[in-house]
This record gives sequence, structure tokens and C-alpha cells, in this order.
Amino acid sequence: MSFETSLELLKFHNVAYTIYALLIISVVAWFGYNLTRKEKAKSLVRIPFYGYIAFLVAGGVGHHIFTYNAIPWVSEDIMRHNIKPDKTFHIEIANHKYKMPEKMEIKKGEKVYFNAESKDLVYGFGIFRQDGTMVAQMQVNPGTKNDLLWTFNECGEFDVMSTEYSGPKGNDMKVKKAVIVTGCNQGGKS
Repeated sequence: MSFETSLELLKFHNVAYTIYALLIISVVAWFGYNLTRKEKAKSLVRIPFYGYIAFLVAGGVGHHIFTYNAIPWVSEDIMRHNIKPDKTFHIEIANHKYKMPEKMEIKKGEKVYFNAESKDLVYGFGIFRQDGTMVAQMQVNPGTKNDLLWTFNECGEFDVMSTEYSGPKGNDMKVKKAVIVTGCNQGGKS
């Protein structure tokens, strides 16, 4: 199983976590039901309860182990010291304004290195689809290295917005259609 975009991963996690939450709610209901009973639960009844708890723990841990390698950016982030980016963009942020190339043009599948520097406050550097869903983001702290290595697997025009609270002026930190990814067939994916 492999996910190309964060939206595909989010859909999968929504289903998995909904099922998992319902199973955990059933444990609480089971426990609550047994509290209201006048007779004490026999030890034979407790065995399935603890078995169910073990199943939930194994299921939760197993879900994360199963999806660990399916998330496209995990291996890239772990091995980033061995990856040479196809493009590099430098972003400077000061006084609630981004200083960066007017348009960052990228081809689908290129590995892009965003190097951001804050001159005064903590800001965010978030890349968003036109429908408002997030593609990637990083926190940008002053005086530290702030970078993001990302492979764009979908085409389109993406906005850049701050993802951190930096005061009321931070609400206006948005650059429309700052990242343009090309190289796909019609429909955004190839």
C-alpha cells in the first residue's frame, strides 16, 4: 500500500481511526455495563476483556507499523542527507512578509528543498492546495535552520501561508499561487 498525497493518507486514516475509536468506545461501554451490574464479573468473563484490550493495543501499534513505510515522505525525511534536491528555494520572512521568488515552478516528481529563514518572529511556511487543504508545512524559527525537502506528486497551483500564530498581522501572510507544479496529464495526476 502506498499513498501519493497527504489527502489519500488522510482518507485511509479517517476510516482506520473511526473503526478504532468505535472499538475503544465499546470497551468503555462494556466496562460501564459491568459497573452497573449487581453481581461481580466472574474470572472467566475477565479473560475475554483483557484479550480484547490486547487486541486493541496490537491493532493500534500494528496500524502505525503498517502505514510507516506507506507514507511517502517518511523515507525521504529519514534519508534526506543522501538526497540531492532537483531545485532549491530560499525564503526569508520578516515583519509578517515573505521574501521569495514570485513563482516557484516545479515539475511533478522533482525533489524540492525549501530553506526558510525568519528574521524576527516564529512563522510558518505552509503549502496549500486551492481547496485549502495542506500539502506540507514547517515551523520557521528565528536563528535556527528551517528546511523542508518535498517531492510534489500532484500538479496544480499552490498557495503559501503561515501556519503559526505570529500576531494579528500573521493572518494576512498568504501568497496566492506561489508554487506551480506541472508535468501531469489532465486531472492533476498521471
